[in-house]
Amino acid sequence: MNKSFWTDRRVLLTGHTGFKGSWLALWLSQMGARVSGYALAPDTDPSLYQLARVDELVDSTLGDIRDRDALENTVQRTQPEIVLHLAAQAMVRESYADPTGTFDTNVMGTVNLLEATRQCASARAVMIITSDKCYQNQEWEWGYREIDSLGGHDPYSASKACAELVARSWRLSFMGQGGQDTRRCAVATARAGNVIGGGDWARDRLVPDILRSIDNGQDVVLRNPQAVRPWQHVLEPLSGYLLLAERLYSEGAPWDQAWNFGPADSDARCVSWIAEHLMRECNSDSRWKLESGTLAHETQQLRLDCSRARQRLGWIPRWTLEQCLQEIVRWHSAWLNGRDMQCFSQETIARYSEKTDP
Repeated sequence: MNKSFWTDRRVLLTGHTGFKGSWLALWLSQMGARVSGYALAPDTDPSLYQLARVDELVDSTLGDIRDRDALENTVQRTQPEIVLHLAAQAMVRESYADPTGTFDTNVMGTVNLLEATRQCASARAVMIITSDKCYQNQEWEWGYREIDSLGGHDPYSASKACAELVARSWRLSFMGQGGQDTRRCAVATARAGNVIGGGDWARDRLVPDILRSIDNGQDVVLRNPQAVRPWQHVLEPLSGYLLLAERLYSEGAPWDQAWNFGPADSDARCVSWIAEHLMRECNSDSRWKLESGTLAHETQQLRLDCSRARQRLGWIPRWTLEQCLQEIVRWHSAWLNGRDMQCFSQETIARYSEKTDP
């Protein structure tokens, strides 16, 4: 990653108030980028956005990605060179409760973002962040590749597959790749694994649920303990997004396609493994137990093949899953002890960057 590339670079980051978005805003700001954000207000209290005072570092606009006029006004006002689209409804169980809102946000929100960017003369590169769950899950024991079929059983997964198709359509039809527009604006999609890290308080997400239970001296309730997922620290895929964005901006093709960013194969672990190791890292006496009642459908096996990113981008994950869990406990303990979480989070980014930068 070339830090000097980002100095004074105008970046629009949607979803900057969320968990991943806040970490990315901190990282971009640390490298000297001029970051503008567009998102709803944080939906958890506490939130990383508030604790790390991300609003001090970002030109923030609070708005709904489904509000096309407000989004277009923000894009025109900020004139970004690079757009990173993370705003989404990101929870599988919430997608069952509100399928219409999930599709509206994840599909039409992506349409709105691409259309607003298409009308912005300064934009040179767009990254649409989707999900590892965009693949048609076959319960394979090997990783999905970017050329594998898209699909999705639950509304969240299906909406992310749709967002992939939307991005491909705009790239081919409008963004200079033989389409109607002559001005080139490279569009790529990124599919990360199950992202975990300090500063996440989302409902129905494994690590926040475990930490809440430990803090309250309660046992951990797991709904699908044998489900296997590609777990990775939040900074791992973010480093891939930043590296890819540099290539997109500077070269366009052949980087304007879909990319997987996931952990080493050995770090695709089951849910109960994560719970047991995290409880051990916290020196907790809590145990896990199985959630009772009828549960919504969830896939059992999910892995990613990241050969494309490794071979072509030179991107590799740097922290093992054990290191990732240690970093989570370190961040959580710092928060419990009243540390300045903007400084602590930036120190975490700097420590990670020391392992990735040449």
